[in-house]
Amino acid sequence: MATNERPPDEQPTREELEKEVFDLRQLLEISKSLSSTLEYHELIDSILHICVGQMRVLRAGIFTRKEPVSDDLVLHRNYIGFEVDHDIEYRIPAESPLYRFLRENRRCYEPGELERKVGLPSAIARLEPDLLVPVQAKGELHGVLVLAERIDQSAFTPKEQDYLLSVALFAGIAISNSVLFERSRTDMMTQLKMRHTLESCVAELRSETHRHPFALVLLDIDHFKTVNDTHGHNVGDEVLKTVANALRSSIRQNDIAARYGGEEFAALLPDSGKRAAWEVAERIRNSVASEVTTHDEIEITVTVSAGIAVYDAERDITTADLIKRADQALYRSKQEGRNRTTVAD
Repeated sequence: MATNERPPDEQPTREELEKEVFDLRQLLEISKSLSSTLEYHELIDSILHICVGQMRVLRAGIFTRKEPVSDDLVLHRNYIGFEVDHDIEYRIPAESPLYRFLRENRRCYEPGELERKVGLPSAIARLEPDLLVPVQAKGELHGVLVLAERIDQSAFTPKEQDYLLSVALFAGIAISNSVLFERSRTDMMTQLKMRHTLESCVAELRSETHRHPFALVLLDIDHFKTVNDTHGHNVGDEVLKTVANALRSSIRQNDIAARYGGEEFAALLPDSGKRAAWEVAERIRNSVASEVTTHDEIEITVTVSAGIAVYDAERDITTADLIKRADQALYRSKQEGRNRTTVAD
């Protein structure tokens, strides 16, 4: 007989009933907590800390989408306790047997069982997890929890595994909602934020009571119409992706990159005055100029012009005022020869 089963004529004790009520209340609070945010990376962090606290483990991680619009699952950067080799890619490809198996089978697994059934990628095996838990919702696999080293060195009981599956279900629903939300704010071609998202973020920074300086950078690809006219729109799309990647890799962690429209891009830089904004804009501009877009043996390089506006409470009465000043600075960069950065007065 399994340790969590009881004879049919044996009644649960008072302590067992109180524990079940407590667990249900905990699950309710977890559900409320996870449903309270749509911000993707904040949500993933919350899931990890809930697992550490509830399961009393020293090591916890989650394989999930690096970005909400991607498919493969990678080890999220805020893992807890695991020693990772940064030269190894910790990834579960969407086309892998393990991914498909965990998407179709909702239960907790020890690594040895998965190794026998579908094989376990060496990167996951190196983590030496005790338990892997699929995070599912709406027919999709949104993540895989990896847990190891319980504080009291005990094994996960069947009841605890059922509890973990409930947590994973709430986590999957919350991630699914977050993914849908992020996709509504993301330009699918470039994987950058959309214009309305950036403008909402500008409005939030303007409304802060204890406001720190921040800056807006607008960028426009020089002579982009010539690229489209000469090589076609398919090549033009590849150029847009190249510029987006250069922009994304050149900004800081808390900055926000967006496709502002057509061949125009933007970066919102919190906690930035003129000097910091200038350095970021120049880093973007130089990065774009050094990139080569290759498409059907065609190699293309482009440059961008940039305009910077640092928020001024007296002049930027509305979000549109700040954007207008950045756009005017961008226009001056274009007029003065392109491939340069101008700061608004």
